[in-house]
Amino acid sequence: MSLMNVFDVTQSGLVAQSARLNLVAENLANADIEASSPEQAYRGQYPMFRAVLDEQNINAQGQGVRYEGPVEDTRQPKKLFDPGNPNANDEGFVFTSNVNTVEEMASMMEASRSYQTNVEVMNTAKQLMMRTLTLGQ
Repeated sequence: MSLMNVFDVTQSGLVAQSARLNLVAENLANADIEASSPEQAYRGQYPMFRAVLDEQNINAQGQGVRYEGPVEDTRQPKKLFDPGNPNANDEGFVFTSNVNTVEEMASMMEASRSYQTNVEVMNTAKQLMMRTLTLGQ
């Protein structure tokens, strides 16, 4: 892998973690939304990533990551008995999102740190290239 490939790999990581942070923000924003049926309740969205490999290399070195899009959480929404709620169904139940806010906060911290790490890798690679250019002086 050449030093120039580092920028492609870290750029793909930045895009992936940015998409992940956007989905976490969307999940947290919709965590407390109520609905009158399980079908109407918000379901968490999670990112799907795929490794990008060098097809021409026998060793198949990694060339980054590709964000494939969001995947919906298959867990059932939470069912709460609240007959006085205007969103309650005929049986008095209200359905809320299946998003776990603690998990989302942990995911947000992890994505943020991964994003910062990718930025630091880019800066280090840039500094190494600049130092390499000054060797001949």
